[in-house]
Amino acid sequence: MMKLEKKDILGIREMTVDEINLILETAESFLEISTRDIKKVPTLRGKSVINLFYEASTRTRTSFEIAGKRLSADTINISASTSSVVKGETLIDTARNLEAMNPDIIVIRHSAAGAPHLLASLVSQSIINAGDGAHEHPSQALLDMMTIKAKKGKIAGLKVALVGDILHSRVARSNIYGLSKMGAQVVVAGPATMIPRDIERMGVKVYTKLDDAIADADVVMMLRIQLERQKQNIFPSLREYAQHYCLNRNNIKLAKDDVIVMHPGPMNRGVEISPDIADDPNYSVILDQVNNGVAVRMALLYLLSGGNE
Repeated sequence: MMKLEKKDILGIREMTVDEINLILETAESFLEISTRDIKKVPTLRGKSVINLFYEASTRTRTSFEIAGKRLSADTINISASTSSVVKGETLIDTARNLEAMNPDIIVIRHSAAGAPHLLASLVSQSIINAGDGAHEHPSQALLDMMTIKAKKGKIAGLKVALVGDILHSRVARSNIYGLSKMGAQVVVAGPATMIPRDIERMGVKVYTKLDDAIADADVVMMLRIQLERQKQNIFPSLREYAQHYCLNRNNIKLAKDDVIVMHPGPMNRGVEISPDIADDPNYSVILDQVNNGVAVRMALLYLLSGGNE
């Protein structure tokens, strides 16, 4: 089996198809550990992982912590609100101080696009991007691809619709890179004010109507409206948004009969997705995404620590 020839995981854009497949195959091999009575293996005993989160997170932060602990790594969690950041310490100084403590891997989430790349250029440790601004969220795209592959048996040739706040979504950007590399047909939909200019250059088809985007789709991924990143109101109201872009019992019929519905979370029920679709096991694979997220993050920690050497 090939080895991951990377010091850092900063984005899907710079990954090859072989690297994506290696991570997905490795993650699949780790799924079984989560079903054991004792959910722990000694694989990364003696390694230390720092989770450095400058933004709020439930799924990503928790799953990276669980991933490290299931591999027996020493896992340390740092949030900006309880660190020296509140005293005025810069990201560069924080990085250099953490490097001096000699951890093996630093996982970072930051509101500024490019923050993980800056860290990677400054420290010798491996850096994993857990989401940087509206730029990328590579581990989310990997777990999404893993979920699609598990449910559909393939990625190539599928029609995948990404719907919602495309402009501010790092999840959308990473998924566009990843799914396109893996041979899927990616379409995006949302209000014109939420669609990035020239996004067609990324190889996607753009719609402003939900119905047009999800017609005959194999996969529909609904995205959260990221109000915290919007500098001005770019749609009239949540009620009006929901009238045009909420996935529900009526419009889901336009997709293929065996369509799967995804959401990276957190969900705004009744705005992006109706509760009956979000909770319907015939459609929703949202909790499968969460479960696969632990396995993917285990794979990333393992491979960056020299797995398969």
